[in-house]
Amino acid sequence: MAPPPGPYSGTSTLALVARASAFSFGLVYGSIKLKYLQCQRHAKLKSDFLAPRVVIIEK
Repeated sequence: MAPPPGPYSGTSTLALVARASAFSFGLVYGSIKLKYLQCQRHAKLKSDFLAPRVVIIEK
């Protein structure tokens, strides 16, 4: 006779809630991280564009 399924075995309500919570956390974390990286990239591009250019003219 097989033992009863555990709380995270995939057949209980707790397992379903745990998976849904982990999935939701991953979506939120991923979207926040993506926004952060996009802002960092934008700031770097902006600073590179606005940085003074040094031109050396040889005679």
